[in-house]
Parts: sequence; C-alpha cells; structure tokens
Amino acid sequence: MFGDQFLAYSRGLVKREERERVRVNPDELNLKDKVVFINRVAKVVKGGKRFNFCALVVVGDGQGWVGIGKGKAAEVPVAIAKAVQQAKKHLVNVPLKSGTIPHEVHGLFGGEHVLLKPAAEGTGIIAGGAVRAVVELVGAHNIISKTLGRGNPFNTVRATLNGLCQLKNPEQVMQLRRDAGNQVVHGVTA
Repeated sequence: MFGDQFLAYSRGLVKREERERVRVNPDELNLKDKVVFINRVAKVVKGGKRFNFCALVVVGDGQGWVGIGKGKAAEVPVAIAKAVQQAKKHLVNVPLKSGTIPHEVHGLFGGEHVLLKPAAEGTGIIAGGAVRAVVELVGAHNIISKTLGRGNPFNTVRATLNGLCQLKNPEQVMQLRRDAGNQVVHGVTA
C-alpha cells in the first residue's frame, strides 16, 4: 500500500475485499507495543473540569509488521488498551533489507514531512521520539531520519507510516521491470 492508498485504507475508503487481502491475524505475530504520547484533554463543565486522556500507540513485531492506533478514555490504561486494539487492526508490512530500509522515502501527512534514509551497518537509529518508536518496532536497526515540520506526534507517526508504506521490495521492482520489458519486446504496450 503506497501513499494515497494507505490514507484511503486508514480512512475506510477502500473496498472491503481489498482490506481483507492485506489483513493479518495479530495473534499469530509476536507484537510489542510502545506508547508514543499521552495527551490530557480538559472539558470545562458546570462543576469544574472533566479530564480525558488520548493515547497514541505503535505496535510491531520487529520483522516488518507495524501499526498505529489512537485511543481515548477517562483513564490512561483504558485509553492505551483501546489504542493497542486499534493498532492491531491496522497492521501494514514494510520491506526491510539487511536491517535497514531499501531506499530513501519522504512521508507526508498534514503539516508533517518525514525523511527516511537507509544507513550503513553500525549507524543505529538516528531519529526523534515519534519516528524512533515506529522505526524500532518495524525492525530497522540502521536508519537516518529527519522530521521536517511542527513535530506534532500524531501527524509525525502518520507521516512516518506513510513513508514506510511507500517502500518497495527490490525483487518486486525487478520483476515489474522485467514484465514491462517483455511486453514492449513482444509488441504489446501497457
């Protein structure tokens, strides 16, 4: 799923058959979760202020599967549990190549712009808080990133996931190019 396709998928605009095709059973994966941000929201009512909590959580297995979720509740543990449940419903697979990403990508969401670059062995994860959580749980050990924008963790996580969804496996790209080349050679153009 790439760019606009991911946004359409996350907003529920993709047909049900297409969503079923990319779903994976989260119980089969060894998923870890990490809380990225907890926001306390105050609502002013007649008797004073009523506090609610909004939790942003990333789940991943360290082998390429990652998902993000947001949960809201009156108590923090309930908000985190809701966010984990939502994140498990929206898992995506990211192609990795020897502990890093195959190529450079730019992820965009709202006012956020996240640059992700592959790095040599031994570099480690050079990333800010929200991006680091996603990259660690996806399983990349050597990566360089830069957050360009305001730094809102909700949008930063979505922009990072948008960039990771744009990644293409080198073998798949080679196969697509071979197929396109064969069509041109045989006189059939797409």
